[in-house]
Amino acid sequence: MNVSPMTISNPSLAPRRITRSTRGQGHGPITRLMSPTDLGQIVKPFVFLDLFDAKGPSIGAMANMPVHPHSGLATVTVLTEGGLHYDAPGSGSGTINYGGVEWLRAGGGVWHGKEMSAEDVPRIQGFQLWLSLAPDLENGEPVSRYIESKDMAKAGPAYVIVGNHEGVQSPVPAPDGINYFLITLNAGERWTYQPPANHSVGWLALAQGKLDAGAAIDAGEMVIFENSDTAITLHASGTEDAVFVLGSAVPHPYPLHLGYYSVHTSAQALEAGERRIAELSQKMKEAGDRRTVSGTIPVFR
Repeated sequence: MNVSPMTISNPSLAPRRITRSTRGQGHGPITRLMSPTDLGQIVKPFVFLDLFDAKGPSIGAMANMPVHPHSGLATVTVLTEGGLHYDAPGSGSGTINYGGVEWLRAGGGVWHGKEMSAEDVPRIQGFQLWLSLAPDLENGEPVSRYIESKDMAKAGPAYVIVGNHEGVQSPVPAPDGINYFLITLNAGERWTYQPPANHSVGWLALAQGKLDAGAAIDAGEMVIFENSDTAITLHASGTEDAVFVLGSAVPHPYPLHLGYYSVHTSAQALEAGERRIAELSQKMKEAGDRRTVSGTIPVFR
C-alpha cells in the first residue's frame, strides 16, 4: 500500500496535523484503503476500510462476492450513493441508503456477504469498515442491525453512525469510545469536529469532492491525523459537495491477532473464533438453500 506524508498548504486550517495519506489498492469496484496489517495497526480500533464504487455491470460483480466468515470484529457499512435492499428474519425488509447503516458485530462467529442486494440504481458507492472488539465482546453473541436513514441521528452535517456527538447518540449498539460519522459538506462549507477527550485516534476517507484540512484531500483518499484530541477543521474546497466518513476513538490497547477474516486480541481468542466459524460452516451446509424470495441470504450465526 502506498502511504505518503502530507504537505501542509494552509496552516490556519490545521490545528490537527495530517501525518499519512493513502489511495489504497484497487480490486475492480473495491479499493482497500486500510487493512489490519498496515494502517489498521495505527488507527485501531478502526482496522479495515474498503471504498466500493460500482456502476452498471460492476454492480452485478459486487453481488457475486461469496458468503464468508468473520469473528472478533464488527462491520459497519454505509452508502454515499445508491441503495441496498435488506431482507432478514427478525429485521424485516427495507432499504439502506445515504445516512442508513448495516451493523454486524460478528463476535464469536458469523457467515455473511449476501444479506443485502443492490437496488435498481445507476451507482452504488460507500464504505465498509471493520472495528476490532475488546475481550468481553470478541467471542460473544453476534448482533446485527439494519437501520434506515430516517431512524438515524444527525448532528449538523454529520450522521452519527457510531457513538455520540453534540449530545446526539447513534442507535447502533456499538462499544463506547468510538465515533464514526458520514458527512456531506456543501461546496465552500467549513466544519470543525472537536473529538471527546482521549479520542486521540483520528482519520477520514473522502468519497466525493475535495477537502482542505490544512492539506488538500482528493476523492478516493484516506488520511490519518496525528495522535491528539484537538479539533479537526475541514473546508469543502472544490466546486462540488464533499462526501466522506470520519472516525475518532480511544486507542484499542490490545494487539491484533489475525485470521483470514478474523481479528482478535489473543491467540486463544482467535483459535476459539476460527473453531466456531468451522462449526457454523458445517451447520450452514446442513441448512441448505437459505436464499430469500428477494435474493438475499441472511446472516448465519
